[in-house]
Amino acid sequence: MSNNVIDTIQPLAQAIVAAHQFELVDIEFVREGQSWYLRIYIDKPGGINIEECAMVSDELSEKLDTMDPDPIPQAYFLEVSSPGAERPLKKEADYQNAIGQYVHIGLYQKVDGKKVFEGDLAEVTPETLTINYLDKTRHKTVTVKRDQIAQARLAVKF
Repeated sequence: MSNNVIDTIQPLAQAIVAAHQFELVDIEFVREGQSWYLRIYIDKPGGINIEECAMVSDELSEKLDTMDPDPIPQAYFLEVSSPGAERPLKKEADYQNAIGQYVHIGLYQKVDGKKVFEGDLAEVTPETLTINYLDKTRHKTVTVKRDQIAQARLAVKF
């Protein structure tokens, strides 16, 4: 059900966000406890602020309330926010923009004995990502196939 909701909402959210020259980063429709949440993540160069999130939330809420049939028949909470410092990498442009940045890559299966790599994204090709990472005190490089990636996001380096 959540994929159907996302597929229905995505063009509407994209149009509203694009009209303000913002970027639609991601959409989630998830159940947490007894409640459903429709989360819209937006951004722009230099970052998005709370007033811009509120503006998009108001416009999207108004449009959703007038859609017939209702794309989300159950009660839900609408949240519009920035993707934050640990922004997910979903689109090709996200990966290209992340080259040279510190990333967290989670895999479906182990590569070199690990399912998670955190390091600097060194190279992006249509088929692979190359990450330079620190394994204890040793600098290493790993190349993973894109179809092995369960999730990818920017990460904060400590």
